[in-house]
Amino acid sequence: MGKEVERKFLVTSTAWRELAEANIRILQFYLAAGPGRTVRIRISDGTSAKLTLKFGSKARERDEFEYPIPLSEAVEMLDFAIGRVIEKTRHHVRHRGYLYEVDVFGGPLAGLVVAELETPEDVPDEMLPDWLGREVTGEQKFYNASLALGGIPEIAA
Repeated sequence: MGKEVERKFLVTSTAWRELAEANIRILQFYLAAGPGRTVRIRISDGTSAKLTLKFGSKARERDEFEYPIPLSEAVEMLDFAIGRVIEKTRHHVRHRGYLYEVDVFGGPLAGLVVAELETPEDVPDEMLPDWLGREVTGEQKFYNASLALGGIPEIAA
């Protein structure tokens, strides 16, 4: 079992793009969701897939279990997706020794750009990059399960 400790931010500029090291096209969907728990499939670059189970309702910390699964089975499970299938490109961006994952959403969520910082440390605000906007950690409407199962946040509409 792993602990996922993350902060989420809206992204307010494109200054991060010149720092991007890698990008991954992601197709993500949910098979089950309930209070404090989700079961998700993520297909990366159309070449690999993972099954992820998340438990907990704390804003910054949840228990996470992740397993590789055959791509063919992940594609087959698309038929069982609940809600919308999330399309996004994830960019890896380093700033002051920290790795940020910047997700640029497509499809019905086009226009939404969210950065995640996974670290158990509290990073002081003065260490955060200028291209980050408002912190949305704990705002459920910006979590992927809510993006798949709920409405589209106003920022992305």
